[in-house]
This record gives sequence, C-alpha cells and structure tokens, in this order.
Amino acid sequence: MSTTNFCPPASVWHSTSTPSPELNAWLFDQNSLTQRLSALCQVGFVVQPLNEGWQNLSLDECAALNLAPHSIGWVREVFLCDGSQPWVFARSVAGQAELQQANFDLSQLGSRSLGQLLFNEQAFSRGPLQICQLSVRQLPVIAQQQSAGQQLVWARRSCFKKDSLGVLVAEVFLPKFWQDTNPTLLG
Repeated sequence: MSTTNFCPPASVWHSTSTPSPELNAWLFDQNSLTQRLSALCQVGFVVQPLNEGWQNLSLDECAALNLAPHSIGWVREVFLCDGSQPWVFARSVAGQAELQQANFDLSQLGSRSLGQLLFNEQAFSRGPLQICQLSVRQLPVIAQQQSAGQQLVWARRSCFKKDSLGVLVAEVFLPKFWQDTNPTLLG
C-alpha cells in the first residue's frame, strides 16, 4: 500500500517545550513509546504496517541523517494501535548504504515494533527529540483519515545512531490517542 510522502520541512521541527507539562511528558519522553503505549492499551498493542520499501528520502530526512541529498533509503510507515484503533502514525527512515554496511535489515520487522528493537539493541543511542505541530494535510491520506475534525496534530522525531547507521523515527500522535488517554490535550 503506497502512501504520500510525509516530509515536514526542517524549519518546523524544534526542541522548545510547549506550555503544557502533560503534552511535554509525551513529546519529550526519552523512553520507549512502544512500552508506554502498551501499558495504556485496553485491547492490546498492535503495530499495523502501512508502507515499506526503498524510496528517495526527502531533503530534510537526508539532512537529519547526514546523507547526500536525494539518497535512497528504507522507509517504513506504520500505525501504533490499541487493537485496531490507530493512536500514532510512525515513519522511520534509514539510508540504504548505511543499512547495508551495518548489516541491519529493517525489511523483516513485519508487525513487530521497531522501537522495541532500537531500545533493546544496546549499541543504539538516541539523539535529541524535536517536536512540531503539523497540519493534518501534511500526513499521508491514510493518517489524515484518522484525524477527522482536527486541523493540527503533534509530532516528534529523533535519530537513533549506531556507528555510521542512523535511523530517523518520526511519530505523530493522532486525535484518537488523546481522546482515549487524555481528552484535555485534544485540540
């Protein structure tokens, strides 16, 4: 299943806290989002793959990973769900040459969580978290459909490094997540 490119420009990402401590607790949490979501799920934590494969990375993704512009990379887009209800849209990217050099195969994850792998693999270190508030129109259509009634959504991203390999992970909190877990943060 193909989705549109999710590539907010570098200028929208920043490291400045929001006025809301509750929101910052989610956006700037350095621990595993997979573990945190799993603890909140009523039905059960599910990774729903949407799209993955080799693609040209956006200029912003290349810059964040210190890759040459227009580099090819592995792109993985998933929903992180409570049962069948998407809570988070996640897009992870890594450069082709760096993946091959590190002998790190992201294509075999299927419905397993990349976050679990990154946090269990001791050699990965997480870079600083950046956040932004995106227009829903910047999301792939399938994620837009999960954002009915909302104009803006919160997102965060960080780069996980292991030697020369960088894996850029962007996570977009969908309206249903806030509705189910903390309705005061919706909107």
